[in-house]
Amino acid sequence: MTGPIVVINPNSNQAVTDGLDRALASFRLTGGPAIECVTLTEGPFGIESQLHSDQVVLPLVDLIARRSDAAAFIIACYSDPGIDACRSVSPVPVFGIQESGLLTALSRADRIGIVAIAEASEKRHRLYMRRMGVSSRIAGERALNMTVDETARGTGTFTRLQEVGRALISDGAEALVLGCAGMAVHRAPLEQVLGIPVIDPTQAAVSMAMGTVLANQI
Repeated sequence: MTGPIVVINPNSNQAVTDGLDRALASFRLTGGPAIECVTLTEGPFGIESQLHSDQVVLPLVDLIARRSDAAAFIIACYSDPGIDACRSVSPVPVFGIQESGLLTALSRADRIGIVAIAEASEKRHRLYMRRMGVSSRIAGERALNMTVDETARGTGTFTRLQEVGRALISDGAEALVLGCAGMAVHRAPLEQVLGIPVIDPTQAAVSMAMGTVLANQI
């Protein structure tokens, strides 16, 4: 029996973790690896700036060091905070949801769009995409201009997602990536309304982790 895939919400908002848990329900297969969603209680209520992103690096490293039972880790924040530090100390794979979400979307479409929570997030995302070497395939990134908590619980979130999604389609996007873990509950209905693939990055990362864990059992 392998250990669990541990999905870490680096902010301290339990509503986001609960949303992740619901979005991953269909991934919990009989005989497959367990999927455990945990909250980094030391984190800010929402990761909405570079400072917030940097603040969670050492707590993430400490959490990973404590979870020697895990088969893989997911950093469930779209800017993948601390991913290099976490990989340097983890004996098992560590997946970031921005990297996984982008790679999954690029396997579904030539040009993709990213839905950010706020304009302040776009620079962090852009620098990471440049590092990944995928900038030429990004049709655009547009912001909801909402907080992380609003994306998880706000009543107007879905309407705003539709507006931003249609704008990104007009920019040339053929698939979308939801640029915040708190948007997970909106993926399926948004894909149905917009008519193009919509990628939840946490689901994408868990898919990659499951493939890695199951392949190691052969």
